[in-house]
Amino acid sequence: MMSNNELDLFKEMMADVAPIKQDTILIQQKYQVSEAQLARRLAAQTLANGNIDYLSLDNANMVKPDDMIEFKRDGVQLAVFKKMRQGKYDIHARLDLHKKTLSQARDEILAFLKQSQRLDIRTVMIVHGKGERSNPPALMKSFVTTWLEQISDVLCFHSALRQHGGTGALYVMIKKSAEKKQQTRDRHLNHRDA
Repeated sequence: MMSNNELDLFKEMMADVAPIKQDTILIQQKYQVSEAQLARRLAAQTLANGNIDYLSLDNANMVKPDDMIEFKRDGVQLAVFKKMRQGKYDIHARLDLHKKTLSQARDEILAFLKQSQRLDIRTVMIVHGKGERSNPPALMKSFVTTWLEQISDVLCFHSALRQHGGTGALYVMIKKSAEKKQQTRDRHLNHRDA
């Protein structure tokens, strides 16, 4: 508690202070989409749209020939990712990119994934090679992993087991096509109604 002397001293010190007329500030800020948000929006392309232009031939996150690669989108169950990583899913389709240019590889990856999705093949293998002799090293590997991250229908991928190509190949899991999802929903509804 303040003594009278302290209160008088305080009042004396505050004598020339004027109260603020308005103590609220209105901040009007227009929301601007950042370049990163635009890139993510552009990158969220699906295989169904078929537009390859968003997959850059100019920039990739460079990796090393022997780097183990892994990627998992939010929402993919850890047990599913682990099973894929361990090579426990059957591989019904395989794409080999050896001796392909980056442009050819990009086109073939999109066509391959789109066809696999249409055929309801969920787990595939892409062989990109290690690129130990390419300049820069691991060029194809780097671009393939960058592209796969940008394709929203790719759920996850991981470097293959040694007997399947090791760090020169990837297991890739893709989403069900919209048609297959609808068929599954219809089947569940019909089963529930029966």
